[in-house]
Amino acid sequence: MPTKKKPLFGLSDALKRQVASRRQDARTDPAEEEISLAAVRPSVQPVPARFIDPAKLPGVQEYLALRHTASALGATDPFFHVHEGIPAATTRIGGREFINFSNYNYLNLNGHPEVSASAKAAIDHYGTSASASRMVSGERPLHGQLERALADFLGTEDCVAMVSGHATNVTVIGHLFGKRDLILHDALAHNSVLQGALLSGAKRLSFPHNDWQALDNMLRTLRPSYERVLVVVEGLYSMDGDFPDLPRFAEIRERYKTFLLVDEAHSIGVMGATGRGIAEHFGLPRTCADFWMGTLSKTFSSCGGFIAGQGLIVDYLRHTAPGFLYSVGMSPPLAAASLTCVELLKREPERCRALRRAGRMFLELCKAEGLDTGGSAGLAIVPIIVGSSMGALTLSSRLFERGINVQPIFAPAVEERQARLRFFLCCEHTQAQLETTAKAIATALAG
Repeated sequence: MPTKKKPLFGLSDALKRQVASRRQDARTDPAEEEISLAAVRPSVQPVPARFIDPAKLPGVQEYLALRHTASALGATDPFFHVHEGIPAATTRIGGREFINFSNYNYLNLNGHPEVSASAKAAIDHYGTSASASRMVSGERPLHGQLERALADFLGTEDCVAMVSGHATNVTVIGHLFGKRDLILHDALAHNSVLQGALLSGAKRLSFPHNDWQALDNMLRTLRPSYERVLVVVEGLYSMDGDFPDLPRFAEIRERYKTFLLVDEAHSIGVMGATGRGIAEHFGLPRTCADFWMGTLSKTFSSCGGFIAGQGLIVDYLRHTAPGFLYSVGMSPPLAAASLTCVELLKREPERCRALRRAGRMFLELCKAEGLDTGGSAGLAIVPIIVGSSMGALTLSSRLFERGINVQPIFAPAVEERQARLRFFLCCEHTQAQLETTAKAIATALAG
């Protein structure tokens, strides 16, 4: 049977015959045919201006309205302040010193002399860039040393380090799961988890924050309909400063035969007697979960992310995960800095204890002032919930005037009624600094 020719859509019957006739004419010059086809191509319809105006992109108008309102109320822009040194418990902005609550330097290892020295030595020996994907020719001794140190510190078989914490979740989740699978995550999961689930094509659903019973009920109904199921929780939630009942989630993993990923971006160096994270906090073996994700930008004072776990799956990711395979290797000085931080944390666990003392103290001081701290456990993150985006922006501005640097968090990062200031604690915050801050918050809210 002769093959049916594909119709020429978008042209009138007469024009279809004309084009077909010219195609059959062997003497037709190809250039002439292109001109003829161009001549009969339907004209492009006008595109509405809103589809080519950057100001009409989704969310832009709301953003502009917020900035306009803030300016009208005299609130200063709390973002993109230029810090003139190493930010820790204090920082300098515009030549002025501030009590600082807007950085991840939890253990004050960023700027530590040993950390800086190791980064400088790596620059002298390897330069500032790996200059290639690690698989191609970007592998340096520091990469393997860092991964072995992290695996040993956490108690896992292996670990792979990547150049971005956000990209680590995106590429791992997006690469390992697919359209026949289900991803169930905490309602307050980080954006990187959501983006990874979207990339995977799997069915994505959220369960109420820290509610293992709701997850259990969902799995009882949904588990038979999917091949693989991934459950994602965080070790310490960066917006609320609370943490999940990990033993319950580990039991659910075993009962329903799911994978479990624990995002420890904010719990490593903070939770556990020696800063090894939420598993140490609960006294659980690392085999209670399949994937332990972490970042290098907090406790480890660098930039990047990692996945630790079973040797086979980590090695598979090292050879196939797009976010690793097609990305330049981690910069040698960054790897060296993180490696030294791991060594310092093992040597000086008292930094973790000092951080937790500061966190508990600040939480108690804020509660004594009648401030809404949500469900914070008082570890390293304490939110002060204000209840509106403009209220959070105004409070941040008033505190800045009083010499306190803290960022507002508002929609869409959190619900409008949950808009807040988010305080990151440092192991070197003093009692006087914390008392001053708690009183300043209460005064600024009252005024």
